[in-house]
Formats: sequence, structure tokens, C-alpha cells
Amino acid sequence: MIPVFDLTRQYNAIKDEMDAAVLGVLARGSFILGENVAAFEREFAAYCGAQQAIGVGSGTEALHLALLALGIGPGDEVITVPHTAVATVAAIELAGARPVLVDVDPATMTMDPAQVESHITSRSKAILPVHIYGHSADLDPLLDIARRRGLYLIEDCAQAHGAQYKGRRVGALGHVGCFSFYPTKNLGAYGDGGMVVTSDNAIARRVRLLREYGWQERYVSAIRGGTNSRLDEVQAAVLRVKLHHLDEWTEARRSLAALYTGKLQGTTVVAPCEMPYARHVYHLYVVRCRGRDALRAALKERGIGTAIHYPLPVHLQPGYTDLGRGHGSFPVTEQLAGEILSLPMFPELRRDEVEQITNVIRDAGC
Repeated sequence: MIPVFDLTRQYNAIKDEMDAAVLGVLARGSFILGENVAAFEREFAAYCGAQQAIGVGSGTEALHLALLALGIGPGDEVITVPHTAVATVAAIELAGARPVLVDVDPATMTMDPAQVESHITSRSKAILPVHIYGHSADLDPLLDIARRRGLYLIEDCAQAHGAQYKGRRVGALGHVGCFSFYPTKNLGAYGDGGMVVTSDNAIARRVRLLREYGWQERYVSAIRGGTNSRLDEVQAAVLRVKLHHLDEWTEARRSLAALYTGKLQGTTVVAPCEMPYARHVYHLYVVRCRGRDALRAALKERGIGTAIHYPLPVHLQPGYTDLGRGHGSFPVTEQLAGEILSLPMFPELRRDEVEQITNVIRDAGC
């Protein structure tokens, strides 16, 4: 069996480091917003090239608190994409704002900048591109629109730890970058966790207040609207260990992706692209195939796990049908949903396993 993800292989490779980090937290007896959280915030901010990082409870909460910190709420609109995890849109609605969807570019599967400006209204407050699968959205044209129209740009970096846009790591290029540390991410915790990064001290201060009841000191709330969204010490300790390995793991992912892409040449399967402006970190290796379901069945029969990220676009989800106009609202996204397939991808995946996978794809007649 070859799984889509295998976190046990990663744990076994760094077991001694990980056990020592977790046991150190247990021995100290400090579990909330302690020294590991503070250290990881500094280290991750430096890694991204940002001035500040604020650890929070999840990637969804990172987006939610970032929106609140920017003053975005009821009556406001945020432009994003339908080809994403529902969490992106859910966070906008948690802030009380309205998501406005635009279609994606068929090559990168990220926000199509050419479609954004026509969707801006007097209620628009932010553009929220998603760096999906580990490939950056094309940020320069989006940043230009944001500057000209007086909008914030919020980067959804949940799948793009270490990804680059024109030589700079994502998350530090817009006003705010939001990360998830869900266990299967390129930098994943052993539970939920998230991070807001920014170089704006005022935004950072407000996120720090919002993540813990608005407290400027314990039991003294400087602002209303705060919540409980704190990255805990155990997860921060885990993430500090893993951050030291992230670049090494990224290189492994990129090497495996290159092998996949080479082996898939001559098939009808479309491999993921890497645009000249981007450095892909391959959180997922997502191919496109018109006979996707038959291919998935053939791989399953041979013990190879796959997944679909994501099978139902946001605007066709039963709870979000008001965000589109039914089928045909976003044709690129809808076509992708019927063709995309995530093949196994994690740093410890063996090269012979990639060859086995691609051989099955060839045998399936793709």
C-alpha cells in the first residue's frame, strides 16, 4: 500500500528530536503561550521574511483573525476563489463579510488576476488569493490592483510553507499571510495550529489581542471581539523541530515531483506546472486527467492511495449555493473539479514507489 500521506515515516526519521521536544514541554509544565510559542513566532517570521508572526489555533482562525484585525466585517466584501478548501470562504463569513468569487487560471489553478477588477465594488475591502497545492498565485498584478483600489491583500498560505514568488517566500508579500499547521501540511503540527504573519506592527498587535479575549494584560481586555485562538506549547515545540527540516523536505518534494513529471511524459495525464515566477513546494502533486475516476479506481486496485482536492467547488457546496449562479458560474474551477487527482506526495516517499505509481498510470492507458 502506498498512501497519499504517511506521517509515521516522518516521525520515525526525527523521533529522537521530536520526543525530546515534547517531553521538554511536559517537564516544564507550561502549556499555553510559553517560550516555545514565542521562539517559534520569531523563527517563523524570520523564515518568511516578515517582521511579526502570531501563533493561533488553526489556519481558519488565522484567516478569521486577520480579517478582523484589518477591520473587515459586516457589509464588506472579500474577493477570493471557488477552487479552495471551504475554510477560506468560511473564515470570511465568520468575520461577517461576504465572499465574492472569481475563477482561477487553468494552468496554476490559482486566482486569475484578469478577473478581479470587474468584481470590485464600493464594498470591497480585500483580495484573498490562495497559494493552492504549494504554487504561488501571481501576486504582482493582484498587489497592483490592491494598491490602486485601496484594498488589503491577504495571502492564504495554508498549503504553501516556503513557496516563493519571484525569489521571496509567500506570506510576507501582502498585508497579511495566513498559514495552517494541520498535520499533513509541509510544516505540520501534531494537532491543529495556525499563524498570521505581517510586517505591519499595528496589525500584529491587533491579532495578538484578538487571539486571547482582547487582553493587553491578563484579565484586562483592551478591545472587544477577542476570542480564544492560541497555538499551544506542545505544537510550537513540534513545529520548531520541523522548521529546521522544512527546506530539506521541500527539496525532497521537488525532486519527487520532477521524477513524477518526467515519468508522466507521453501519457494523457497533465502534470502540475511551475510558472517562471514561482518556486513550487508541492504540498500536493495534483495531476489532471479526463478519465480521472477510472484512473483512481485502477490505482486503488493496485494499493495506491489518491485524493481529490477538491471534488466540489465552493459555489456548488449545498451550504454556499448563493455565492454563484449554479453550474457554469466558474467554468475553469468546475472543469478542474472533474479532472484533478492528488497522487501520493510526502518527503519520505521512495523513488521506486513513484515509478510504481507511474507504471500503473501507463498500464491504465492514460
